[in-house]
Amino acid sequence: MFRLTEHADAERLVLKLEGRCSAEVVDALVASWLAARLRAAGRPIWIDLSDVLLVDQAAREQLARMHLSGACFVSRGCLMREVVREITCPPAPAK
Repeated sequence: MFRLTEHADAERLVLKLEGRCSAEVVDALVASWLAARLRAAGRPIWIDLSDVLLVDQAAREQLARMHLSGACFVSRGCLMREVVREITCPPAPAK
């Protein structure tokens, strides 16, 4: 199961993801991200991963692209905090 909802206020726009974030939902995630960027009107966009149970490699790659485009993340629990860390702080290239 996967659910994506959008919440907005004067300060930010939040995309709340819930459930299993996998390759099967990446297209929906991309569409929501693109639409949110249009509606954000200069406000920051936050991706709420607090209720996500699983993030597979395809979804991680999309979340990383969203981060590079300016998305901020909120999470809770050890697993999602580690996913966010991996997305926002990629390892340095080997020498």
